[in-house]
Amino acid sequence: MKFLDLAKVYIRSGSGGGGCVSFRREKYIEYGGPDGGDGGRGGDVIVEVVDGLNTLIDFRYQQHFFAGNGRPGMGKQRTGPDGDDIVLRVPVGTEILDEDQETVIADMTEVGQRFVLAKGGNGGFGNLHFTSSTNRAPRRANPGQEGVERTIWLRLKLIADVGLLGLPNAGKSTFLAATSNARPKIADYPFTTLHPNLGVVGVDNAEFVVADIPGLIEGASEGRGLGDLFLGHVERCSVLLHLVDGTSEDVVEDWQTILTEIEAYGDILGGKPRVTVLNKIDALDDEEREEKRKALEAVAGPVMLMSGVAQQGTVEVLRALRKEISEDRIRQKPVEEEETWRP
Repeated sequence: MKFLDLAKVYIRSGSGGGGCVSFRREKYIEYGGPDGGDGGRGGDVIVEVVDGLNTLIDFRYQQHFFAGNGRPGMGKQRTGPDGDDIVLRVPVGTEILDEDQETVIADMTEVGQRFVLAKGGNGGFGNLHFTSSTNRAPRRANPGQEGVERTIWLRLKLIADVGLLGLPNAGKSTFLAATSNARPKIADYPFTTLHPNLGVVGVDNAEFVVADIPGLIEGASEGRGLGDLFLGHVERCSVLLHLVDGTSEDVVEDWQTILTEIEAYGDILGGKPRVTVLNKIDALDDEEREEKRKALEAVAGPVMLMSGVAQQGTVEVLRALRKEISEDRIRQKPVEEEETWRP
């Protein structure tokens, strides 16, 4: 299934039905009077968060969503049927933006959450509503109210507790594959990861979600490489895991490159806690490992050592991340009951 995290959608709520001009005409009733009913109400355009979706790919093939119009009123004081609502089903973490792509209309963060994007028009009054002591036979009715038409943007920001940052080929996907059941594509060339991946990791009977996004390069905030297109997916994270490739010639420069791009993106990411990890230590001897760790600690503070391939230090890194996540976001890992032998 293709990954799509931004979609432009055109919506229109239903127009209300017009009121009816009608008079009661029955045998043996000399003065029937007006009995025109009201028009039906137009349908709403509603957005709803559903479980089981992690992409907006459905909105690539259908961009127009129109609710049903209300039906006109009828004689014998009958109100016209209401128009049918239309529901846009989106994944958890979807932001709804106005046409300017800046104004946030709604932030859908929980399964089952619903929001009315465009209300349907009210139905018009029939001539029965205009009866008065001086006008016993009105011949007027109101038209239905027009529906609302607007253009919106849907932007998906994945719900994750930890965001993985680093240069291309820093070992982010390898770390995710080593600590969770996720199976991202892994290769020895840059930009193997082309769209975000999610994985659920567990440590000390606690579970949390890790998001792996495509690697950044220098100038990403200006559109180079994949740019900062996917940085929005780690905005909701509690902590950022910054992986630095230990086999790089200048680990300090690699660390500074990512830090510069994070700060250029804005305070949303710049102010989040970070755990810095020197990765791929299995490819370094003890002297190189210690030299690069000290150089990195001089500018980044405490640095942890890890090898995603050899799974060295991964548990310690997970525990460090666990400490930065609030208790209300942590999910307790179900305890497996030991099966007792029965004859």
